[in-house]
Amino acid sequence: MQNAKQDVVKMLDGLPENASLEDIQYHLYVLEKVKKGKDRLANEGGIDQADVEKRLQKWLIK
Repeated sequence: MQNAKQDVVKMLDGLPENASLEDIQYHLYVLEKVKKGKDRLANEGGIDQADVEKRLQKWLIK
């Protein structure tokens, strides 16, 4: 598992040289949201695909 600094360095290395501060802020925001989602999944579990489809059936286009 990487620490936050390693995650940010990896993210920055993946951005183009001309990335703006706004681009960097957005990618940091997404990185944090993904980390929180993974942590929540590990701690609280998730919903399997069949249950998701059942819950969303009325909105899915067939």
